[in-house]
Amino acid sequence: MEGSKAEKNKYSIWIKIISVAIPLVVAILFNVRVDYELPIFLPPIYATINALTSVLLVLALMAIKSKKIKLHQRLMQSCIVLSLVFLVMYIAYHMTSVSTVFGDLNYDGERNEEELANIGNILYLYLFILFSHILLSIALIPLVLISYVRAFQKEFPAHKKISKVTFPIWLYVTSTGVIVYLMISPYYNIY
Repeated sequence: MEGSKAEKNKYSIWIKIISVAIPLVVAILFNVRVDYELPIFLPPIYATINALTSVLLVLALMAIKSKKIKLHQRLMQSCIVLSLVFLVMYIAYHMTSVSTVFGDLNYDGERNEEELANIGNILYLYLFILFSHILLSIALIPLVLISYVRAFQKEFPAHKKISKVTFPIWLYVTSTGVIVYLMISPYYNIY
C-alpha cells in the first residue's frame, strides 16, 4: 500500500510539473522568433492532425463502449502522440512565422476600419472559439495526464470518472482547432 501511495505521489508531482511547464514553455516560445523559413506550410497539416485526433477520440469511445480495451488503449495512445506532434508543429510555425490577424485582407498585420466592417460580428465568434480553445487546451493537459496515469495504474473506476470530463474537453479542443483554422485560413499570407 505504501509503495502505491509513493507511486501516486510521484505521478502527481510530474503531472503538476508538466501541466505548468507546457503552457509556460509555449508562452515563452511564442515570443521567440527564429529567422528560418519552414519548407512546408504547417497550419493545414496541424489542423488535419486535430481533425484526425477528433475522429480517433470518437473511435476510442466507441471501442471502450464495445469492451475492446486494447483497441481503446491504442487509439488513446495515438491521440496523445498526435497531440504532441500538433504541439511541436504549432510551436515551430509560430516561432518562424508572423501571427496572422483574423480579418486582415491586405496582410499588413492589423485590421483597419474597412476590414473590421467586412468581418463584422464574426470576429466575436472567432475570438470566443479561439479563447475557449486556448483556455481549455491548457486545462486539458492535467486531465489527459491524470486519465492516462489512472488507466496505466489500472484504477479503472477513477479513470472512467476523470475521462468523462476529459473526453468532451479534448474533443472540443481538437474540433475547435479545426474550426479556428478554417476561419482564419483566408487571411494567411502564404505568398
